[in-house]
Parts: sequence; C-alpha cells; structure tokens
Amino acid sequence: MTKAKLFIVIQFLLATFALAQEKTFEPIAKFPLAESPLKITQLAVPKRPFTVAGERGAVLGQQDGSFELWSFPYKLLQHARLFAEIDGYGVPIDLNQQASTIEVSPDHTTITYAHHAITVKQEMFSVRGATDDEPGALVLFSIDATGPTTVTLQFEPVMAPMWPAPQYGEPGASWVPIGSGGGFIIASDNPRQYGIVAMPQASSGVLAPYQERPKAHPLEFKIRFDPKRDRDRYFPLIALLGDSKQKIGAAAQASLVQNVIATAQRVPALYEQTRLYYAKFFDNRLTIDSPDASLNLATRWAELAIDQSQVRFHDETGLTAGWFTSADSLRPGYGWFFGRDTLWTLYAIHSYGDFDLARRALNFLIKRQRPDGKIMHEFSQSADLVDWQSFPYMYAAADSTPLFVMLMEDYVRSTGDVQYLQSHWDNVTRAYQFTRQHDSDGDGIYDNSQGTGWVESWPPGGPNQELYLASLDQQSAEAYSRLASLTSHESEVQAARKVADAIRPKLAEYRGNDGLYAFSRNRDGSYDRTPTIFPSVAWWTGRLSLPNADSTLNRWASHEFFTDWGARAVSAESPVYDAISYHQGSVWPLFTGWSSLAQYRADRALSGYAQMMANLKLTFLQDLGGVTELLSGDYYEPLGRSSSHQMWSSAMVLSPALRGLIGLEVDVLHHRVRLNPKLPATWDTVSLQNVPYGNGKLAMTMSRRNGELEVAFKSPEPQILCVDSQPTFDDSDCKGAPSATHVAHIKLPPVEVGIPDEETLPGNRTHQLKVIGETHGDRELKLNLESPAGTLKLLPIRFNLPRPKTLKVEGASIDGNKLAVQFPKGTGYTNQQVTIHW
Repeated sequence: MTKAKLFIVIQFLLATFALAQEKTFEPIAKFPLAESPLKITQLAVPKRPFTVAGERGAVLGQQDGSFELWSFPYKLLQHARLFAEIDGYGVPIDLNQQASTIEVSPDHTTITYAHHAITVKQEMFSVRGATDDEPGALVLFSIDATGPTTVTLQFEPVMAPMWPAPQYGEPGASWVPIGSGGGFIIASDNPRQYGIVAMPQASSGVLAPYQERPKAHPLEFKIRFDPKRDRDRYFPLIALLGDSKQKIGAAAQASLVQNVIATAQRVPALYEQTRLYYAKFFDNRLTIDSPDASLNLATRWAELAIDQSQVRFHDETGLTAGWFTSADSLRPGYGWFFGRDTLWTLYAIHSYGDFDLARRALNFLIKRQRPDGKIMHEFSQSADLVDWQSFPYMYAAADSTPLFVMLMEDYVRSTGDVQYLQSHWDNVTRAYQFTRQHDSDGDGIYDNSQGTGWVESWPPGGPNQELYLASLDQQSAEAYSRLASLTSHESEVQAARKVADAIRPKLAEYRGNDGLYAFSRNRDGSYDRTPTIFPSVAWWTGRLSLPNADSTLNRWASHEFFTDWGARAVSAESPVYDAISYHQGSVWPLFTGWSSLAQYRADRALSGYAQMMANLKLTFLQDLGGVTELLSGDYYEPLGRSSSHQMWSSAMVLSPALRGLIGLEVDVLHHRVRLNPKLPATWDTVSLQNVPYGNGKLAMTMSRRNGELEVAFKSPEPQILCVDSQPTFDDSDCKGAPSATHVAHIKLPPVEVGIPDEETLPGNRTHQLKVIGETHGDRELKLNLESPAGTLKLLPIRFNLPRPKTLKVEGASIDGNKLAVQFPKGTGYTNQQVTIHW
C-alpha cells in the first residue's frame, strides 16, 4: 500500500468509525426464492462455467462455486472461494471441492456445497432495475452445520475497469468495522477508482500491516456461524463502486458505508423486483408448447439468455456478445457491445416480440454509425475511459453494414413501424450507400476491402470477396429497395432492385463443377474452393437461394460438415481443416443456425431439424440456460476459451425453430402471416402464445386432422389477416375481412419420416444418423441417409391417412411405427438409400 493510500485509509477510519458502530449491519432473515418451472438442475461439474448476468453487473464463475464479481464496467473481485472450520472437527474443509449441485432459474442461480458436517448454499442474482448506487449483482450465503463454524470467504481484490481501459496498479485494501461485520475499502492509485466489499457478522482475515514485508495476500471474510442463531439467515456479500465524481476521502467513504447498510436492508426488495421482472417475462413474449418438453424449455431459455446480454451504458442499452469468466484478465468473454452479434440476434428478438429491446439495441448502433455510413463492430464497456477510436476494433468488420439494412427491413415488416424507419432513413441510406461505394474490384458487389466479412484469419491470406459477404450484399440491396418504397423514395427503389438483380446471377458463378459453392472470389476472377459452411447465409431471409445447390446442401448435412453437436466451419476433408481452429474447423452454433435455416428453406426438414436440435441441446451442456460460442470439430466439447453464454448462439436456437420448424414470418405492413411449417412426424399438435404482430399478439395452434395441418390464429380484436401457406413471399396487401380467428389448412403428405433422438456424451466423436438428402414427390419420399457402418437405425414413420395399401419400401423395412434402416458394413460412415412409394 502506498503512503497516499495509507493516509486516505487512516483519515477514513477516524471519520467513519463512530458512524459505522451506530448503524445496524446484520445478517438478514431468509426470504423465499422463486421456484421456477424453468429451473435447470444438474450435478455440479467443476470445469463447467456459470453466468449470472444483468444490466449492471454479473457473477461469473465455475460450477465448483468459485467466482468473480463485476459492477460494469469494473471488476471488483476474483477467485472467490469458500472454506470451513467446524469447532471440534479437526480437518479444515475446502467447500469448493464439495460443490454438489447447480440450480439455474431465471432470477437466481444456486450452488450447493454438501459435506457430511456442513451444507452451504450460494445464491446469486443480478439485480434488475438497479440504480447507479446499488449493486449490479448480489451473492447470498446460507449455512447449516452440525456445530459452531467459521466459514471463510477468500478472494482477490481487483477494482479495475474492463480492458482496454488504463489500470492503476494493484489495489490496496483496508478494513472498516460496520455493525456486526465489516468491509474492505478497495482503492487503486486513481483517487476516483475505489469501492467497498462488505459482509455482516464477518471479521477480517489476513490483512498485512504497513510495516510487513510486501506480499500479496487474498482478502478474507471470517463468518462466525452459530447453528442456533443463524440457520435461517442470509449472509450477503455486498460490493459497491464509489462515486467516480467524488475523489476518495472521508466523505466519499462514509457514503460508501451508508450505502452498504442501506443495501443490506434492501436485499429482499432488490430480489423481489428481480423476481417480478422474470415472473412477468413471458407475459408478452412468444412461447412454444410442443410435445417436446426440451424444446419448450430451451426456446424459453434462449429468450432469457438473450435478455441477459443487455447492458446499460450510461443512459443507453446495448447488447453484449457473450459472457465467460475473465480469470486473471479484465475481459469477461465477449462482454463488449458488438454490431454484427446484435444484428444476427435481433432476428430472433423480432421473432419472440421484444420490440422495445430491438429499438434500444438499434439505437445503440445508430448512435455509433460512422459518418460515411459504416456500422460499428466492437465497442468496449470501458470505451469512454480511453481513446476508443485509436483502437482497431470499432469498424473492423464489413458485414455489420449490410446486415443493418437487412435487419431494418425485418424490424419494419415485423412491427409495421414505418415511423421508426422514416426517422432513421438517413442512417439506412448511408449504410446502403457505403456498400455501393466500396467495391474494390469493380464487379458491382461489396467486398472485403472494408474489413472482415466472416473470417478474421485465412490461409494463405485475407479473402477478396467472401460469398458470405456477397450474399448479404444481395439481400441488403433487395431490403433497401423495399424500404425505399415504404418511404416514397421511388428513384431508389428501382436502382436498388437493379443492383440486387445484378448480384444474384453472379453468386451462381461461385458454383464449382462438383456442385459445391466456393468460399470466396479472388481479384483475378479465380475462386478459393475451400468447402465452408459460410454460403448458407444466402438462404437467411428466404428471398434468396443459391441455384442448383443440392450438392452443397447434401455435404452440409453429411458428417463431413455436420457433427452431432453442430456444423463445422470447414469441411473435415479440407487440407486447411483444424478441429480446434477458430475459423478453419471448429463448430459454431451460429453456423449451425445458418445451415439449419438453409435446410428448412430448401425443403430438407429432417436435416434442418437435426441441426436445430444440435443447438438446442447445448442449452443443457455447459453454462446452463446459455449456449456456448464454439466447440471442437472432432469432439463434443467446447473450446477452453469459448464464451459459454454467447448471445447469438442462443439466437440460433430460436431463429431455426420459429422461422424454420414453425415456418413463421410476420408481415404486418401487408396484414399477412407467411407459414411454411415442417413439424416433426411425431408431433400431433403445437401451440404458440404471444406471436408478435405489430403492437398486438396472436395465439396460434397447429393440429393434424384428416391428412391436413389445421392452423388457427386468434387475436383479441378482429383484424385483417391473410395466412399464406406458400413458400414464396406475397408483398401485396391482404384483402380479407376483419376477424378475430383466421384458419388455414395445409395438405400433409400421406407418409412422413422422423429422425431418432440419439444421445451424445461429452468427448464423443460424431456417430449419429445423418439425413444427407430428402426429396419429396407426389407419391414417393426418397431419403439419402448415412450412419456408422453396420448400425441399425429406427426412424419414426407416420401415416397421415390410413396406411396406403400400395405402400412399398426400398432400402429399409417397416416395423410397427418405425422405419428400420440397416447400414452396410465397412468402416466409418456408410450410405443407405431409402425410397418409400405409395
């Protein structure tokens, strides 16, 4: 501790000691925590992480219970661990080694430490609606033991802003008694960077005096537990930032102590406002109720995980990309604001109907749009503490800009909010014009000269024009044409349409002789034909597709690309493939979502469903309730640095489910709902509540009846609504009569086949059935399947009408309600063609 810090601490102690003794700071009576039907309970796996995040703070840790605590954008403490010494029990207990279960609910997460002589519960929640002087997150400890016990909470103080803000050395700490307990004043060499960490009924552990030889010691709270007195009490850990407008000193630190005392008294109220937020969360957001309980649960958690990615930045709200423990660093995963992450995620947000969040997220990006029209890529939570523009991150990516135009059209079509479009027309126009003005090779297509399209590194060098980026450019031009029409900019309608129509055939030129679409086009007109998953974004909006793409779609569906846990970035047969490379082989749920929706839009529902379910199951693998950023391409295991609570990964549970499986696209502007459902063969019915439709909500049910799928939409008030069951978009105004109920009937094929639900355990290689091809004819269904050699797979089969008498099966047999497929002997995966005639 420096002399300046020591002087400040002494000054503070003299000024606040009497005040601290007069105030009540005691453990608080236990209050009930909500029992949520969405709770996920599992045995604690020490190497797996957990995330408790919200608008102003987070608790990030491992399932052994160790954690770090953030009050954004500051990290207050890290490496928090628990130990216990029971009176008369001669062995100290490392409680983190006793972590038994983890329970994740929307409003709180609980880790239970279970030992035969003591049980401790660590309850954590991120405060919803917290003010600037309240904690962003709270940790409550409850203890039960066979006898009087001392529980030690040990941690390292940090008191530093998120990277890349400047750091001010190791923080100093001093103890101040408060009521029955006390707190550590933690101060850096910056007099405006300080805070307090406090706990009632706790004393200080090791706190080296000034005279001691310099050595770093962890801070410790020694909690004295009496079973007769304390079984029904919580011991809250309260961590607060100081007011940066006021330098540290007696007055500032006295204010901190008062805030600690006030916060302790408000803990039940802070939890209650958090509980109410989540109790009402699905009152106005879409929910699915299907025969698959895991799908119902995972889609709800995807919405919650996205919502937990929003962070307050002064008076704004932005969306952060992902959370993960920062360990000894100062970057909590991808806990920055990201442009393209926000935009890909907003498609899911539109689908579940949180348009207020959508506007706030869009406003955040719009405020940071560059004067030439480019949309931001990355913005740190500590950006206002540095010269952020001097760093290379803010506008590093090229794809945020066309995505912004595409997303604006999706927003307007989903909400009917043309006024928002009109008020931001200049932003949309500048973004679109940016793409038109940055075509370095003169082929009329926006290219990588303005930053990364998708890959940030690529052998042998950065690509000139990724098909990924070119596909976004075409969809962006089409979107801009329709937006220009809505705002009566007629001269721009046809110009943008002409651009879109000109790009479309050029995309087809990426197709190679083998039928596979290339990764990128070089400046000399040649192509990098590395097989990648990235061209799958061409199917994203449903208005574009790559022609004659059967070979490409087949390979994306095969084990060459599709593992049991998702889609590889690059073919496993490619020379550049590396299973643990960020861009050349790892599995991203983001890519899996792109590919799943492409398969659905190409009428390959079985592969689309398999890929959607691969993402969905990740909800329960690692950071419970969230979906990880990326996994190995060879083994079912996330990479060690994967952000475990990745926002767009959760979005890629929702978008394929709602826009692919349910096939739902809302067009409020024209009073239409586009519906192209691909329900699993085992489902009889499914219902959706709070389907977003502009300012209103619809209830939807689908039921199989007499060879048809009957779809009914109900609204509180009569309104004009056309239900389009064709795969193409109808952009004309609906002419139907107002009604509160709208019913459509979709003819079902006489025979449907599903895929088996197979388990994959962590560390496994790919072994599940793959549906490479799926062709529907008037009186037949052809399937191209692959599975490990010699395996027998049983696929559910459904007859929507009485079983046809002329039914004939080739390449398989029917056993009751199962299609039995025996795969040839050999090595690796082998193929089997199955044809069902009726």
